[in-house]
Amino acid sequence: MAGKKVLIVYAHQEPRSFNATLKNVAVEELSKQGCSVTVSDLYAMGFEPRATRIDITGSLSNPESFNYGVETHEAFKKGTLSSDIVAEQKKVQEADLVIFQFPLYWFSVPAIMKGWMDRVLCQGFAFDIPEFYDSGLLKKKLALLSLTTGGVASMYTKAGANGDFRYFLWPLQHGTLHFCGFKVLAPQVSFAPEYSSEEERKAMVASWAQRLKSLWQEKPIQCLPPWYFEQ
Repeated sequence: MAGKKVLIVYAHQEPRSFNATLKNVAVEELSKQGCSVTVSDLYAMGFEPRATRIDITGSLSNPESFNYGVETHEAFKKGTLSSDIVAEQKKVQEADLVIFQFPLYWFSVPAIMKGWMDRVLCQGFAFDIPEFYDSGLLKKKLALLSLTTGGVASMYTKAGANGDFRYFLWPLQHGTLHFCGFKVLAPQVSFAPEYSSEEERKAMVASWAQRLKSLWQEKPIQCLPPWYFEQ
């Protein structure tokens, strides 16, 4: 799909990690297809995860009682958000597809990636009222979660200790990505690479590489409760 633009938001501390391998494979395969690929390596960038007053460079609309959501909405409209937020928003705005590559932390994303979502996907940029879910401001874009787990696949089933893996995807895929309008592709879950054999890890990487070859032909999931809770 020559001409397509992809943003990979990547969160792992170790350049030699399995997550890094999956990120590198995505860059290589998508570049081969003629896509323009940008990587936001959050740890390498030293990305600030905390949502604070510093994110607004201009005057506050209500300095007596700080409300982050209200102030960033106003700052977005006035063009007074901090430069790191603006830079990431530009990457998202230009992308046809955003891939989030990360290890699962406590059934969610690492803090640095959560901070990216908190700060970058602000009102006015990613959503507004009533422009959310199917009417979200990023509705022309695709999103995909590619993640690794610490537990083996059997732990993430309805009968497993952690419950079906779709359960923990609800707040990420539906409450964040779908809320902002993204059309969400099925997740790529690599189960327990740390405890897998070399052959099993190679198979996971090969599976991801193979999927990427036809990724643009995939249909988004039905990002509604039945996909998560009635499978």
